[in-house]
Amino acid sequence: MNEYTVLLNWDEEASKWYALNDDIPIILEDASLDTLIDRVKMATPELLELNGKTHAEIHLFFKMERQAVIA
Repeated sequence: MNEYTVLLNWDEEASKWYALNDDIPIILEDASLDTLIDRVKMATPELLELNGKTHAEIHLFFKMERQAVIA
């Protein structure tokens, strides 16, 4: 079993969520957080296989960050 933490960042200017993880490796974007998480879940096994990291069991953890600029 391998565990991966995917960082979810909100880009206020682009109005999109971004999913990042260098170990998978993955970078995806979507306006909907739920859709983005689903896309990450679907893409991860294939990306791991393409990078020679096949695993019977994959556990994904999501860490959400939202940053704002206050003027």
